[in-house]
Amino acid sequence: MIQPIQNYNINQYNTHPVGMSVQMPNGQRNYCLFNQQEVDYFVNQKENALPYLTNVLQTSNNEAQITETLYIMDRMIENGTKGIDKLYPVFSRFNNTNSSNIQTFLAGIYRKIQVPDAFGPLVRMLIQNSQKPNNPNQTFDPNEEIGGAILSYISDRWRS
Repeated sequence: MIQPIQNYNINQYNTHPVGMSVQMPNGQRNYCLFNQQEVDYFVNQKENALPYLTNVLQTSNNEAQITETLYIMDRMIENGTKGIDKLYPVFSRFNNTNSSNIQTFLAGIYRKIQVPDAFGPLVRMLIQNSQKPNNPNQTFDPNEEIGGAILSYISDRWRS
């Protein structure tokens, strides 16, 4: 069981699960706003939080919840949490998504964990996105992160 940190009560997630306070990008802001206290809570739990977050990714169909959970996972990688690279089968559920938000955070994770199986889906996402007409309501271009992840895969392969 995940133990509370800094008087933050995990039981509140029973009525207010991760991702329910996310503010998605809009015409005035091209980035998400996350509940930083919630994010920090899970990041500080490190490996102990992985079962809960994995369950969210396996069961949720809520874009905001998935986006925040991927953001938390990305921050956990930055914080040295072990084992996230083993979660590729969970992340791969989103390899065919059309959500630019999910694509962006997924590509960021793939860039860091460098699982060989993720390279093909990254290329597919980039091609799929390039074949779609430009959406004037899109607030940012996920292809920047996807392309960066692909370049990271390629450049890391050529290092000596």
